[in-house]
Amino acid sequence: GRLLGRRKAYDVDLAAIIAVAKQTRTVLEIDADPARLDLSGEYVRQAVAAGVKIAIDSDGHSPRHFANLEYGIGQARRGWAEQKDVINARPLAQMLKLLK
Repeated sequence: GRLLGRRKAYDVDLAAIIAVAKQTRTVLEIDADPARLDLSGEYVRQAVAAGVKIAIDSDGHSPRHFANLEYGIGQARRGWAEQKDVINARPLAQMLKLLK
């Protein structure tokens, strides 16, 4: 929910969210809009360490927003995520299998 320089992130216990995501096999999202960049690198790192998968979302509202994925990839790298940690960096069949 944060907007960098305009609105702080929601006050939630992300460590608890990561723990529940691991337990429920829930994929967490990196919002790649350059004004948001949620999850932070710190929480990406915690999620990856816990074995929680990540999806990178362009936050696209038009085709030009697809370019935001570059920022999401950078955020994933800040959190030491590798390709194997990012479900939408896989071939479609593999990604769909992970979502079942």
